Amino acid sequence: MSTIQVAVFLAITGFIAFATYMHCRGKRGGTGDEKDYFLANGGLAWYFVAGSITLTNLSTDQLVSMNGNQMLLVAWWEFAAVVGLFILAFVFLPVYYKNNCTTTTELLQKKYGDKHIRALISLLFLAGNLFIFLPAILYGGSKFFLSMLGMDEGIENILLFSVILATIGAAYAIFGGLRAVAVSDTYSGVLILSLALVVVLLALKAVNFDLSGIPAERLTLIGDSDSDIPWHTLLTGMIFIQTFYWSTNQTITQRAMASPSIGEAQKGVLAAAGIRLMIVPLIVVVPGIVSYKLFGDVPQDGAYGRIVREVLPLWLSGAFAAALFAAVLTTFNSILNASAALYVCDMHEAYVGKAKKVGRLGAVVSIVMSVFALALVPFFASQESLINTVQQLYGLLSMPILSAFIVGLAFRNVDARAAMIGVVAGVVFYGFWSMVWEPAHYIHGMAVTLILSVVTSLVMNRLVFGKNVEFAIRDEPEPSAA
Repeated sequence: MSTIQVAVFLAITGFIAFATYMHCRGKRGGTGDEKDYFLANGGLAWYFVAGSITLTNLSTDQLVSMNGNQMLLVAWWEFAAVVGLFILAFVFLPVYYKNNCTTTTELLQKKYGDKHIRALISLLFLAGNLFIFLPAILYGGSKFFLSMLGMDEGIENILLFSVILATIGAAYAIFGGLRAVAVSDTYSGVLILSLALVVVLLALKAVNFDLSGIPAERLTLIGDSDSDIPWHTLLTGMIFIQTFYWSTNQTITQRAMASPSIGEAQKGVLAAAGIRLMIVPLIVVVPGIVSYKLFGDVPQDGAYGRIVREVLPLWLSGAFAAALFAAVLTTFNSILNASAALYVCDMHEAYVGKAKKVGRLGAVVSIVMSVFALALVPFFASQESLINTVQQLYGLLSMPILSAFIVGLAFRNVDARAAMIGVVAGVVFYGFWSMVWEPAHYIHGMAVTLILSVVTSLVMNRLVFGKNVEFAIRDEPEPSAA
């Protein structure tokens, strides 16, 4: 890395940190409670909601792994996400605000009148963050920087970069709470989206805007049955995946729940949907496709770093490294902050007692999760495709969790224990489907898992607990169990 690259990188990274500090200075409410630390005292304007949602999701696991597939087909993850954001804005957000929720799982306690289902779902969310998302983000970020810099991509260097990313990312989450996370997300978002579009333009210019010679299967949006996203999966599990991720996942919805009003939150979510539709698909597929024409099939998610190194001038590559560094940090610290919220609000306060110092307890959770995530980085370094591994693994949790929300919102008189049985049954069934049986694509398996979990909950509710359900979409707050 040249002196120019280092200087630009440090200058931009320092500016983002300083701008975040200046914006957040003196704005903590001083109460130290969960609404302050985890929801920024309801003070996030719509543009911070949009910026934070965009950057929390858009990190190296998108830029590196989607471009690493070197095909247009993966853009469906982004197009489908727009639908998920609309469902969040107009279906789930009104319910969260009406019930005055700090975490998405708090809604489950209010709907079922039971704290145990809230804790179970929080535990599953925490497991997904710890064993899937956090190590995948650290690996993807390290992989990009090593590839872009032309350094050895061995596990030792990957672990070294992962330690650096985890340390700085945890510091944001620990010392600033959600406000610092959201503000740094937004500043970083403007930078990364702008520079990522520059990469798209320069990549296309490098091949004279001519994509001829690239195999047709890499340029189609209609995947066959052997592709990563068969066309028929768009009609089954894909919409459920997006509903789960954007509408029930604490890491995403926490930003939208931190606005002063439902209208402000919806404005931010819709702005994020616009960004996802018009900008994100371009930056996560075009550079990878161009890299195929320039370099052929680049193995193990190395295409994006290589194309960036090829097309960006020296000084601008330092700026892009700073932007990607910020993107990794914002996603990592967002997940840590959401995880701390889930543990403190849903588990510690329910079974241990009211936290006297929320920030300190949140810091302990963040540190512990960072250490365990680092230990799991070698597993993700051994995978052929990061994005497919993440999506397939998360199916173990996503559809069972979504079933608890669907049953709780759509039906009255459901015993929480029946819903928990449905959740556990879904985890077991999907594990068998995707890892042993494998009768069809894992996205189809997600749709089947969701249906199975919902049906199991309702059957157990009637046969085991002797309760008859009533179909009703209800949005009124209900008293929670002690």
